Amino acid sequence: MSRKLNTDLLIILIAVPILWFAPSGLKSYGLYVVSLWLVMSIAAMGLNLTLGYAGLTSLAQGAFLGIGAYATAILTVKAGWPLPAAFLASTGLSFLVGVVLGFPALRVKHHYLAFVTLAFSVVVFLVARNEQWLTGGVYGLANIPRPVLFGADLGGGLAFYRTVLVVTLALTLVMWWLLHSPWGRAFQALRENPLRAASLGVDIRAYTLLAFAIGSAFGGAAGSLYAPLVEFIDPAPFALSASFVLLLTVVAGGAGSFFGPFVGAFFSYMLPELLRATGGWYLIIYAAVVLVLVMVSPTGLLGLIDRWRDHQSQRRAAAIRAAARPTLASADKPTLENQGAAP
Repeated sequence: MSRKLNTDLLIILIAVPILWFAPSGLKSYGLYVVSLWLVMSIAAMGLNLTLGYAGLTSLAQGAFLGIGAYATAILTVKAGWPLPAAFLASTGLSFLVGVVLGFPALRVKHHYLAFVTLAFSVVVFLVARNEQWLTGGVYGLANIPRPVLFGADLGGGLAFYRTVLVVTLALTLVMWWLLHSPWGRAFQALRENPLRAASLGVDIRAYTLLAFAIGSAFGGAAGSLYAPLVEFIDPAPFALSASFVLLLTVVAGGAGSFFGPFVGAFFSYMLPELLRATGGWYLIIYAAVVLVLVMVSPTGLLGLIDRWRDHQSQRRAAAIRAAARPTLASADKPTLENQGAAP
């Protein structure tokens, strides 16, 4: 276990400097795409906790992305709050709403829970579209400010990308700590067998609510970064399809894998942009890639690596057994001869 923990931290420490300097030569649109990848990785981390680790099916992560985005936009544009304060408030609001949404999960499971969260997503979308006095309706909210820290303007493309990277790093470390704490082990026990977890003293009710609340908070944090990234929001990006794409993100990356959200977000948000070089074929190619991935590796892209590791381990074990057979045979032969020579 300690080796796995050290490997995860080593990957994080290596990735951060690379991600800090690598996009320096990108133009504004390239910086936007890479920033969007980080933002959606945060949202996927939250859904990965709820679905991949706690085993609770949710189709509401896109709604929490919208709650965080609209809360930040309203607080910064209409109330004049600084972005850091709006970020904390939006994340806290999403946490509280996630607690409320978690109560149905205490009574219904699997696809029934998916229907409940789907209905919640529709309600959030309708509020965003129809309550024009608050959300701007279909006209949206514009001129969402980017952060200013100690007098330094972080609104430029590269500066804002690095701001998002720092926030992503902080939330990644929080998630890493959470998953390797007793809370994380309780979430996994809840996924594997709730009855057994309850018999071991795990408070099923509390951890179910916590799984929804923390996952929702990560969705709200992602939305709070998404709003200043695009500087204009309307209801369209937070329709039901957003939750389905985030679900695809978690599944494609590998549900229950720590780095799965980052791999899945690359697959869901950056790969389509890279495929635009193929012209009008990019959506067809992307859909074909999704179908092949689901058929070849239902456990996601990181699942392919795990399967390869298992195959290599089996091959090494088979080679060790094959090498041990002559040794065992030679060790048994004198014994048999001695037994035959005995009177």
